[in-house]
Amino acid sequence: MWAGEGTPTGPVPGAPVTDDFSASSSLQAVANPLPDLPGVSDELIRVESHLERALRSNDDFLTEVASHLASAGGKRGRPAFAIAAATCGAGASLPVADEVIDGGVAVELVHLGSLYHDDVMDEAEIRRSVESVNHRWGNLTAILAGDFLLARASEIAASLGTEVAALLAATIARLCEGQVLELQHAFDTGRTIDRYFISISGKTAELFATASRIGAIVGGLPREQVEHLTVFGHGFGMVFQIVDDLLDITATSAELGKPAGHDMEEGVYTLPVLHALAGPDGAELDDLLGKEITPAVLDKALSLVRGSDGIAAATSEARRRAQDCVAELDSLPDSPAKSAMVSATSALVTRFED
Repeated sequence: MWAGEGTPTGPVPGAPVTDDFSASSSLQAVANPLPDLPGVSDELIRVESHLERALRSNDDFLTEVASHLASAGGKRGRPAFAIAAATCGAGASLPVADEVIDGGVAVELVHLGSLYHDDVMDEAEIRRSVESVNHRWGNLTAILAGDFLLARASEIAASLGTEVAALLAATIARLCEGQVLELQHAFDTGRTIDRYFISISGKTAELFATASRIGAIVGGLPREQVEHLTVFGHGFGMVFQIVDDLLDITATSAELGKPAGHDMEEGVYTLPVLHALAGPDGAELDDLLGKEITPAVLDKALSLVRGSDGIAAATSEARRRAQDCVAELDSLPDSPAKSAMVSATSALVTRFED
C-alpha cells in the first residue's frame, strides 16, 4: 500500500468517514498533522484552489476522473508540511508565496496519482468513502488518470526550477522502489526488518521529506536549514508509517474505517508483526501466515501479535525515531511552524504512551 493510506476494501458498518490518512484518520493528531500552526487552514484553502486548477484537462471526462479523489476530501498533510517548512526561516510568516503552494500541490498530486495506481493493484472498490476510480471507470482509465496526475505534478515542479523538478522525479522513482519491494515480500514471513524500513522509506517517508524540502527551497531558507527540514520530514514519515502499522493491529475496525489487521490479511507483514514473528510465539504465528487466511485465522493471528512484544518493540522504535527527527529542528529559529512540527511529531506517538 502506498503512502501510509492502507488498502480500502469498503466501509465498515458504524465506522467514521475516513479520508487522507485512513488507518488513523479517526485520531485527530494523525489525521491533521499540523493542527497547531496558526493560519495553516487559510493556506490550505489556497492549496485547494491551486489543486483544482492543476486537475483541469482539455477533456471534460479526464478532468472528472482526475478530480474524483481530490474532491472526496483529504487533509492535505503534505502541502501543509511544505507550507510549514517555508515559514521556518527567520522572519518568515504567512501567507506564503504562490510558489510554495504550488510546491505542496505538486507533492499532493504525486500522492493522489499513487493512490489511483494502488487501487488498481489491490482491486479496491472504495477510497475515501467513495467509489474508487478503477471500480467506477475501469483499470485502464484509472491507470491513465494516475499518469495524468503524475504528469501534472512534474509540470508544476518544472515551473519551480530544475532542482525541484529533479527532486520530484527522484521521489516518484523511490515511491515505485518502495512499493515494488513490498510486493516482492508479500506473504513472506521471512521479510526482514531492514527491508521493511527500506520499503516504508520509499513509499511513505520520501513524500514528507520532499514536501518539507520543496517548501524550504522555494521559501528561500539557508541550505543548512533545508537539509535539516528534509531529514525531519523523512523522519516524520517513518514515524507516521510505523504508527499507521501499529494502529492496523491495535485499533478497532470502527476507529480504522476498515477491518483491523487488513495489512496482515493482504500479506503485508509490518514492524509489529515482524517483531512478533521473532518472539516466543513466532513459530505459531508463522504457521498461520505466509498464505491467504480466513477471518478466523486473522483473528487468531491478531491475538498473537497483540499479546506479543511486537507492539512494545514497534512503539519503542516510533518513539526513538520521533525524538531523532525533532532534534533536526533544534538549530532552526523559533517559530510557530517549528513548534507545530514538534507538536505534530509528539502527537503521533501519544496514543502509545504508558
